[in-house]
Amino acid sequence: MQALLDQAQISRRPKPKPIAADKGDTGRPVRQLLRRRGIGAVIPRLKTERKQGVRFDRESYKAFNVVERSINKLKHFRGIATRYDKRSETFHSLNTLAAIVLFAL
Repeated sequence: MQALLDQAQISRRPKPKPIAADKGDTGRPVRQLLRRRGIGAVIPRLKTERKQGVRFDRESYKAFNVVERSINKLKHFRGIATRYDKRSETFHSLNTLAAIVLFAL
């Protein structure tokens, strides 16, 4: 995650929204990098981390979890998980169709 954030160009206006991540992306280096760039973090702390100085917004993390679970449901469609379609229009159409089947019925 740190390499990805180093490559990103982040505008100061409007203020960037907090980044949500799972416990695998926790730790002092990631949190310090986000703090230096003025970005909030919604990352649960590990049990081995100290409670001091780490704030965690449980409600924002619940929304992140809903998105993660939705993506995992979409990956049950073989064409989406393996990206068989070469054209972006076809892949986008398959994603739309899968979302309709999963979430509208």
